[in-house]
Parts: sequence; C-alpha cells; structure tokens
Amino acid sequence: MKKSVTDIDVRGKRVIVRCDFNTPLNDKGEITDDIRIRSSLETIGYLTNLGAKVILMSHFGRPEGTPDMKYSLKPVAERLSELLGKEVLFISVPEVIDRSVRDAARNLKPGDVMLLENVRFRPEETKNDPIFAKELADLADVFVNDAFGTAHRAHASTYGIASFLPAVSGFLMENEIDYLINTLKNPKRPYTAVIGGAKVSDKIALIDNLIDEADTLIIGGGMAYTFLKAKGYEIGKSLLDAARIGLAAEMIKRAEEKGVALLLPVDTVVSAEFSNEAPWAIASADEIPADVMGLDIGPKSIEIFRKVLLESGTILWNGPMGVFEMSNFAKGTRAIAQAMADSRAITIIGGGDSAAAIHEFGLSDKITHISTGGGASLELLEGKELPGVAALEEL
Repeated sequence: MKKSVTDIDVRGKRVIVRCDFNTPLNDKGEITDDIRIRSSLETIGYLTNLGAKVILMSHFGRPEGTPDMKYSLKPVAERLSELLGKEVLFISVPEVIDRSVRDAARNLKPGDVMLLENVRFRPEETKNDPIFAKELADLADVFVNDAFGTAHRAHASTYGIASFLPAVSGFLMENEIDYLINTLKNPKRPYTAVIGGAKVSDKIALIDNLIDEADTLIIGGGMAYTFLKAKGYEIGKSLLDAARIGLAAEMIKRAEEKGVALLLPVDTVVSAEFSNEAPWAIASADEIPADVMGLDIGPKSIEIFRKVLLESGTILWNGPMGVFEMSNFAKGTRAIAQAMADSRAITIIGGGDSAAAIHEFGLSDKITHISTGGGASLELLEGKELPGVAALEEL
C-alpha cells in the first residue's frame, strides 16, 4: 500500500506536486478541454486548506528539451487561477528554475500556489538527470505525485525527485492505484474484460495477463479479425496482423485451457471503403466477403456482449469495438459504453480511446472509474510496475 497525501503532515510545509497539465490548445492558444486541470483540484485544494505552500509542476507537449513558448504553461496558470479563485503565481523562465523561482518558492505563504514552467524545457527532465531532480527537490519539503498519466515514465519530475524528498500520492494517483491495482486484484466476479483497438501487437501483454485474471474476455475492434483468421475464418479486406495469427491462436487455446470464455464477434459491419459515406452491410464474422472490410461489431455480437456485461460483477474496458470516429461504425462502441452504464458492476475504463468514447457519448457519470492515463493504465493492466508508482513510499 502506497502512502497518500493524507498520511503525512503538510501544514505549513512547501509541497511540490507533479500534475499532468498536458491539455489541448486551439490555434489561439486557448485551452479546449480542462479536464486534466480539474482533475488536480482535489489535491491542490486539500493542500491549500491545510496551509501548505504549493508548488506545481508539469510537462506540456513535446518541446524536446528546448524552451519553446508555444509549449508554455501560461494558459494553464491562467485557467487554474480561475478554477481556484485565487492567483497562481507563474514565473516563466527558460531554465524552469532560477534565482527568481527559488526566491518565490521560499517566500510563499500558507495557502499560496505557484506553477513552474514546462519541465520539458530542460533536456534533463526526460533523462531523469539527478542534478535537475535535486533542483526541483530543493524547492520543497515534500513531493506529491498526482500525475498518473506520466507514471510510466522514469523522469526527473516523476521518479528522480523521490530520491531527495518524502514521496506520496495525490488523490488522483491514489484513485488510479486503488481501481487499477487493488480492485482488479480482487475483482467482484464474474470479471469481464473488453479489449478492442486496431492492433494485436498493442495489446499482446494485456490479453496475456487478462487470461490469467478474467472470467470472460471479449475481443473487438480491428484486432478481432486477426483472431477470427486464427480460427480459419475468411475476413476479406479486414485489418490483419499476419505476423501474429499464430500468437492469436495460442491465446485462444490458452484461454480455453484456463476456462476463460474468449468471445469474438459473430457478425460485423462491413464496407468496401474506409469511409463514413460508403455503403455498408452486415456479414457473418466467419464469412466476410473478399471485397469488403469489417469496421464494427454487428447487432448479434452487440446482443451477446451486452448480456455478458449486464451479468458481470466487474468490467474492464480498453479499446473501441470499431471505427467509432465514423457514425456508421460507432454503434458497437456506443453499445458497450451503454451496457457498462446500465450494468450494476464495478466499471473501469482504462484510458485512451475508450475514455474519449465514454465522454463523447455523455456516459462518464455512469462509470465507476475512468483512468486518466492511456499509456500508464495500459502498462499497469499488463502487470508492469510503473516507475512513478514504485517511487512512492510504502505505508
């Protein structure tokens, strides 16, 4: 069990918090989605209410270790000030930390908040350079990591800094650990995992791990056609990872040996073109015509998958069922999202496209937990230890 910010005394202390403020901007430099900023408010509010002196840090975009004002965190500081109802001190210097920043940190009063410039303005950040990590650590007394989205990276601001300060999780990080590790270690059964997306290669380790953990494994999306091919079915022009047909066959066999129900689509929405304007039809998954490709799961598959989900105790979803960006091929993904919303199960979405879909369909408030970290959640679900989590102190 990892220590949380509630397990230490922060009163009057300078607390440096790693957040994930990597938010999307429009051409005018305006924030178009502030969910990541809002996700940090619980931790920031807790610290300021206890009189801590709060120093925030984050990366933004890929400035490649070079100061580039296109990637400045100034818009984040402005939005954060609005959300907190108080000014967030922001000092933009190319080196992230200089004498003015150190002086400002030293002069913070209880309840004050300041934000450092983009830590990736320094090449030492992604190299986990101990000198830069120490520079960051010298600003504070305690380190709080609340950036789950970067927890799979061993960077100076997520991992190296923990060598110099007591390191604990913020509320967002604690929540992610609780659901993605603790809940899924002892799931309420039956435990059903729904895995989609385009490539088998992206999800090999995840599927492999889930065969040991889940009771039912539903596979959809583009990757399903490689599994259908492994069963000897005709898949037409559907997406195929030819190099992994044998691996898919092995996974089907291993699931059978383990007593895990591995469910594949029984029908699919097909089209001759990868276009929302092209005509489409429904085909049986074992007889897809040679001149078309599968772009979504079909109505019979939706019915079968929905029944399983409604009877589940825990559901994990990672990856869409089809090309949900096109309305004609979004029905399968929407149906999975709706079934999860209608289910009484503990429902967990592992970030990435699934999280985007659930937000798009307006069902976020019906889901138990939506992970904020695509790559981080995937690695955690694969059974890997994340550097940003490993660096936190144990209770």
